Amino acid sequence: MLKKITAILLALAMVFALAACGGTAAPAAPADDAAVTYKVGICNFVDDASLNQICENIQNQLQAIATEKGVNFDIMYDNCNADAQVMNQIISNFIAEGVDLMVAIATPVAMAMQAATEDNQIPVVFAAVSDPLACGVVESLEAPGANITGTSDYLDTNSVMNLIFANNPETAKVGLLYDMGQDSSTTAIAAAKEYLAAKGVEAVEANGTTTQEVMMAAQSLIDSKVDAIFTPSDNTIMTAELSLYEVLAEAGIPHFAGADSFALNGAFLGYGVDYANLGVETANMVASIVIDGADPAATPVMTFDNGTATVNTEICEVLGYDYEAVKASFDGLCTKVVEIQTAESF
Repeated sequence: MLKKITAILLALAMVFALAACGGTAAPAAPADDAAVTYKVGICNFVDDASLNQICENIQNQLQAIATEKGVNFDIMYDNCNADAQVMNQIISNFIAEGVDLMVAIATPVAMAMQAATEDNQIPVVFAAVSDPLACGVVESLEAPGANITGTSDYLDTNSVMNLIFANNPETAKVGLLYDMGQDSSTTAIAAAKEYLAAKGVEAVEANGTTTQEVMMAAQSLIDSKVDAIFTPSDNTIMTAELSLYEVLAEAGIPHFAGADSFALNGAFLGYGVDYANLGVETANMVASIVIDGADPAATPVMTFDNGTATVNTEICEVLGYDYEAVKASFDGLCTKVVEIQTAESF
């Protein structure tokens, strides 16, 4: 009897031991870090208020989407500071790291990424490309046609011109301050010259590719006694604005430009898209491609209502304008007028 009891106990012990072994072999519950991770490379063209605002909002929105969707975004961010060689190296690094998608901030980066992905077909989403058709990154706005799409900060130049003459109907000479090498300026400057010629108003052009050259160009416009200065969404002039604005204001010349960030950095008026919203929508487009499988070739380029006039009230005062009178003069020419004061960033 004792032998039988011992045998039974041994058998039971083996059963429990096997059960215990089976328990340790069972798969563990998935951890949070097991969520799908998408690797995204973002290259900014240059350090300025407009483009930095876009980058910040792209990253913030991707983080919000990651939380909502239960995924991860591994974001690689870099800034080439307008250096083509550095830009190409950054893009090569993204490709070597096996990114799922690249984001191009501004036209030169979009064109470089387009060229670098012709063979590998890594999806590219651009932001702040003023004229995607003219620079050749898409076949059409409705159907881009390849592995690249994005958001455009296209500027309605005639609307800015209308504001110049609403502010001062006696304007007889307008300075056009821009960088000839900036693709974002080409179409807008051509439109401005056509508008002014039709109105019988003299246009005086001045160019610069560095802050020092921009300052010299601005001084030449002051010496030419222009009544106002227009700049499109030109990154070179944007970078120089903090050095430029006091010179123009003290000379009594209002600077009208193609983005609210110009007004933030001291221009009299910035007219254009909401760059924070542009960044958010760029991130939404990134997510639709990598998470939902949207095809860039069939994803329309997104454009925005650029009817907001942002007036720097400090510069308004220096120029001797009454803000409320300025605002009233713009009635019916833009969707809204907002106030801003000079600062380096939003």
